[in-house]
Amino acid sequence: MTELEAAQEPTDRKPHALLVDDDVEIIESMRYALETNGFQVSVARDGNQGLALAEKTVPDLLILDMMMPKRSGFLVLEQLRRDGNDRVRVIMITGNEGSRHQQYAELLGVDDYIHKPFPMDRLVSSAKKLVADSKTDQ
Repeated sequence: MTELEAAQEPTDRKPHALLVDDDVEIIESMRYALETNGFQVSVARDGNQGLALAEKTVPDLLILDMMMPKRSGFLVLEQLRRDGNDRVRVIMITGNEGSRHQQYAELLGVDDYIHKPFPMDRLVSSAKKLVADSKTDQ
C-alpha cells in the first residue's frame, strides 16, 4: 500500500463481520446486535455461500454455525485454512454439546466457541475483543 492509499483509507472503518448460519432468527438477532455495536455485517445462509463470501470480502471476523446445509462450519474453516487464510478471527456457534467438536474447532484455530442458546451480549463482547486483538496483532 502506498502512502497515498494509506492516507485515503478511512481510519474509522467499521469492522466487518461475516455471519454464516442457516437459522434466519439467529442471523437476524446477531445482525442487529452487531450492527448496533458498530459492525458492518454480511450474511451467508449456508456453508458454500459463506466460504465464497469469506474468500471475496476477507472479513475481520467470521461467525460460523457448526452444522449447516451444503457445507458445515468445520468444512468452511478447513478450506479457508488450506487456502492460507489464517488471519481472520473466528467464532463458532453451535447447539452441539460434545467436547470432541470443540477440541477440533480449537485445532482449526477457532478463537471462541459459543453454545446455543447464548445471550447476544456474550457474542458482542467476544466479537469486540477479537477485532481489537487483531488490530494489535498487525
